[in-house]
Amino acid sequence: MYKQETMQILEELLLRYPALTSEKENVYQAFQTLQTALKKGNTVYLCGNGGSAADCEHIVGELVKSFKKHRALPEELTENLKKYGAEGEVLIQGLEGGLPAVSLCGQIAFNTAFGNDKNSALTFAQAVSSLGKKGDVLLTLSTSGNSQNCVYAAIVAKAKEMQVVFLGGGTGGKLKSLADVSVVVPEKETYKVQELHLPVYHCLCAMLESENF
Repeated sequence: MYKQETMQILEELLLRYPALTSEKENVYQAFQTLQTALKKGNTVYLCGNGGSAADCEHIVGELVKSFKKHRALPEELTENLKKYGAEGEVLIQGLEGGLPAVSLCGQIAFNTAFGNDKNSALTFAQAVSSLGKKGDVLLTLSTSGNSQNCVYAAIVAKAKEMQVVFLGGGTGGKLKSLADVSVVVPEKETYKVQELHLPVYHCLCAMLESENF
């Protein structure tokens, strides 16, 4: 179903991080969920707090531009850019293929305005309510699984018939019970959970890139 190269990336993750072996099937299901949505033209939205917010921005950086390999522009876009002469050629030569992903953590004007005027715990939920569509994915990161703003966002995502993928730690908390797919790494302390989140999401980004480019 998927490229051999794609599956080898998952196997390499487990060789490098044996502690994640118990989460192999969940990482695979997270990849499947994201890939299914992206192939249909849907968008991945991300949310988290603190270090997890930084991770959201990091993930978007790996998806919207090239990560490990060259990404050609879609042929239709390339042909349309040719209509713009020299400037179009600069774009054709300088741009690369990307996957649609948006971090809800980096929208400073909206996040601060809504948090100041309304209930700040609902900021991510408001963004999901406004932006999310059926078939999109909410990828939420929370080391405890109980971050209230992420819980509210996940509830809205489910109500909008989006898929929810959760990266967590410890017992998984509330988000594990809400998510369609949960990858709960075998650590409890915040920084240790985050240390294992990084190879997991790098694996997911590499698998998605392999499959789409």
